[in-house]
Amino acid sequence: MSGRLYASILQRAASYTQTFSSCASIQYSHICHLSSWGTSRTHQWCHRGEESGSWSQAGRHLSTRQDLDFQHSRVQINSILRSNEQTVSVPEFDGRGLSAVRKFESNQLAANTPNEDRRSAATCLQSKGMLFGVFDGHGGWACAQAVSERLLYYIAIAMMSKQSLEELERCMEHGRPVPPILQWYKHHADFNYRESASLYIDHLRVFWQELLDSEEHEEGMCPPDALHHAFKRLDADISLEAQVPLSNDLMKSTAIQVAFAGCTACVAHVGTDGIHIANAGDCRAVLGVQEEDGSWRALPLSQDHNSQNQAEVKRITAEHPPSERDTVVTDDRLLGVLMPLRAFGDVRFKWSRELQQSILNSLESGVDLDSLNLYQYTPPNYLTPPYLDVAPEITYHKLRPQDRFLILGTDGLWDELRSEEAVRLVGEHLSGVHLQAPVSPSERQLKLGQMHELLQKRRARASPPLDTNAATHLIRHALGTGEYGELCQERLASMLALPEDLARMYRDDVSATVVYLNSDLARPHHN
Repeated sequence: MSGRLYASILQRAASYTQTFSSCASIQYSHICHLSSWGTSRTHQWCHRGEESGSWSQAGRHLSTRQDLDFQHSRVQINSILRSNEQTVSVPEFDGRGLSAVRKFESNQLAANTPNEDRRSAATCLQSKGMLFGVFDGHGGWACAQAVSERLLYYIAIAMMSKQSLEELERCMEHGRPVPPILQWYKHHADFNYRESASLYIDHLRVFWQELLDSEEHEEGMCPPDALHHAFKRLDADISLEAQVPLSNDLMKSTAIQVAFAGCTACVAHVGTDGIHIANAGDCRAVLGVQEEDGSWRALPLSQDHNSQNQAEVKRITAEHPPSERDTVVTDDRLLGVLMPLRAFGDVRFKWSRELQQSILNSLESGVDLDSLNLYQYTPPNYLTPPYLDVAPEITYHKLRPQDRFLILGTDGLWDELRSEEAVRLVGEHLSGVHLQAPVSPSERQLKLGQMHELLQKRRARASPPLDTNAATHLIRHALGTGEYGELCQERLASMLALPEDLARMYRDDVSATVVYLNSDLARPHHN
């Protein structure tokens, strides 16, 4: 974040009481450039508190000058940054074979309230490998929550052999305990949609029954086929669940929330044969490679699916009539509204107008659509749906001895850090060695002020890390890096102290998972 932006935060905060001093309307589109959604909803600020701040129509607290405190201590900063961190060591041998993963470290930092990011990690118990995923929700957290709970199950089921699926089905038929499919690694703050658990199990069972009926499904799908099939099938189930009658109103409203919200997803299957990445949207997977001289190189394993990806724009444009060439992607957004060009849910960009209207009208009268984060809205130039798909882009990388770790992150991380910088931070955190290139001949000609800046940058790179968790280390640097690459305590404190109604205007939710690879295992495969 530039010094100019940092100064604007302080200036904006100091004048914020003026912004909320009257019951004037404020356009949601003023901040849509920071969100995946770009709707033009208008909110009225109806009530202003005198000492403790203001309150919006939806009950969200709006900050006043008395609420703004940018003086977090180091203890407070560390407490905030580390509250969601997770470190898991993986046994080298799990009884079925060697593991390609030594350990993983993960963390999240919210900007939205509640956090719209989710993360998942699990070991496949009926097939081989481990699964990791990061999920970036938009239009609320409902879709990201459902996908983070369910997608890894769909992938694991698709990789299971027909014999293993038959055992699952026999257990279900006779009411016996079902063999575990995944060993989950949950953070204590994670939760599940308990009221929808039976629905999710029923649809997962229908999925494996269809696989059993397939003559081709004997040994199970290979990882790339399983990833692709699981993404598509889960999205189809999310769409179906919002349309069919369900047993109670809570389950029905949850299903509709999940379908009308959306989320991007980046999932990695890590096995002894290599890494498979399935990506839909603008989350990212980056491999950390250590060169022979000890330096670090970032190897992208995914591509962002947004308007900056011209191949992606051409793909979507080609799926619609030539008359829509100028409207399918406009203002760097799908139909001028949505930033990611692939996503789960988001039926507002997939269903017909008539189906959308029918489903929203089916809710019980008296249900507050705004409280469910639903509203009557159709994107402009909505002529030939669907405009959005969840089909993931699959990449494969064979493990090599120099491949040391994998970073999965939501776009809130990559908004603040380049892939190369993230790999350097984790690599130097891992090795404890901070490599500095020799001063070049051109640098020797620098003026005194320029030389001072160069030395400041070199000193910043040599600073010891404050966190044992590499994901926390990434988030700290993403939000707190100063002009010379140094950690700026005041800047970090300011970003973490922003109240909820200000935080999303300056940063996004951030999720990061760092997977450390078993390089020794890769050595014989490489040779």
